[in-house]
Amino acid sequence: MAVAGAGGLLGTGSAQAQSAPAVRGLPDFTELVEQVGPSVVNIRTTEKVSSRPALNGMDEDMLEFFRRFGVPVPNIPRQQGPQRPQPEEQPRGVGSGFILTPDGYVMTNAHVVEGADEVIVTLTDKREFKAKIVGADKRTDVAVVKIDATGLPAVKVGDVSRLKAGEWVMAIGSPFGLENTVTAGIVSAKQRDTGDYLPFIQTDVAINPGNSGGPLINMRGEVVGINSQIYSRSGGFMGISFAIPIDEAIRVSEQLRTVGRVSRGRIGVQIESVSKDVAESIGLGKSQGALVRGVEAGSPAEKAGIEAGDIITRYDGKAVEKVSDLPRLVGNTKPGTKTSITVFRRGASRDLSITIAEVEPEEKAVAKAAEQESKGKSSSAAQQIGLVVAELTAAQEKELKVKGGVRVVTAADAAARAGLRTDDVIVALANTEIRNLKDFEAALAKADKAKPINVLFRRGEWAQYTLIRPAR
Repeated sequence: MAVAGAGGLLGTGSAQAQSAPAVRGLPDFTELVEQVGPSVVNIRTTEKVSSRPALNGMDEDMLEFFRRFGVPVPNIPRQQGPQRPQPEEQPRGVGSGFILTPDGYVMTNAHVVEGADEVIVTLTDKREFKAKIVGADKRTDVAVVKIDATGLPAVKVGDVSRLKAGEWVMAIGSPFGLENTVTAGIVSAKQRDTGDYLPFIQTDVAINPGNSGGPLINMRGEVVGINSQIYSRSGGFMGISFAIPIDEAIRVSEQLRTVGRVSRGRIGVQIESVSKDVAESIGLGKSQGALVRGVEAGSPAEKAGIEAGDIITRYDGKAVEKVSDLPRLVGNTKPGTKTSITVFRRGASRDLSITIAEVEPEEKAVAKAAEQESKGKSSSAAQQIGLVVAELTAAQEKELKVKGGVRVVTAADAAARAGLRTDDVIVALANTEIRNLKDFEAALAKADKAKPINVLFRRGEWAQYTLIRPAR
């Protein structure tokens, strides 16, 4: 009976085994590592810092003490003067990269090489090269450097459109300086919105400091992304990492290699998402497109006839499904290009022709912001509530159709908490009309700082009230 029973059990198990679906094995990455590994590089950066040399075991501060009080410096000849600080190379950071072309172009992240005085690229065969920064684009976090070498093993570039969620991918880099480290996982999602110009690839591949700039590789041995960011509350890997799609990175790298910078298109609108309720109420049907909140004076959008309240549904024949689609489509358009844009206005769609302008280079934008801030003025009372303001120009008054006011240059602390932001125009404060800086300072001086201060301000064509509550 025992044998018969055992035979019966074996028979049942065999039947179950025959009906069970086949289990797929885990992928083997060894061949991929051998294939792609030589194309991955380690990137070290250094910066020059001023160091004060020690003299007879004493630093410059101690020597200054002896000189100031006329005390002879021990064991040092009187004719020997103080030495000047000498610049010294110090390690700045470690990152990763990969060889883009056999003649020495290497792609990495912009934040890896930002602020570096020297970039050192190390190949897997331990050869080291000093690299020249060809160009870097902070908006997409893509950089290209060049080393003086030929016949290098370049990567194969993959097709991001073929990449699917759940697909196995691999990363090679230098986390914490540990060169040629291999990690693997799957694609968690595509088209993740974490920036204006990039739809990131989300993965669960282990990425840590030092992996930045390294390649994300599919099972065909093709690079599909540049490992760039992680989501973390601790500073280390927590299961979510993001990669820049390689097609976007290549587009940027081509401009960096050609002209050293990236030019992007702009049309001059402020936009926001379209809610489901709004879409249904105006007859749009579903929540899609980009709602135009404001149009810049003299911008391509104004010249094309775009109005506040329009919903942009198509650009250059491509559907604008969500608000983040529009900046990417416009940004990838060459400035000067004439194209079409479709807007939904008062229950009907209409096509408009528009000529794309260029986004101001980052250096000029920063310089302009610094110049504007330098023109702003701030009394101690204004500083206490976080405001720096400036006089309005005649052109600004005409554009905004106001008789006066002060423009917010910066808003921080209590002012920021109240919702004020740069370029808002304050027209009244503490129930007092504001025409200029003098009025603003006088009204603020009279205001009771122990109570919330009411502020009437203009943002574009709209006026609204807010309350600034000084910290106690």
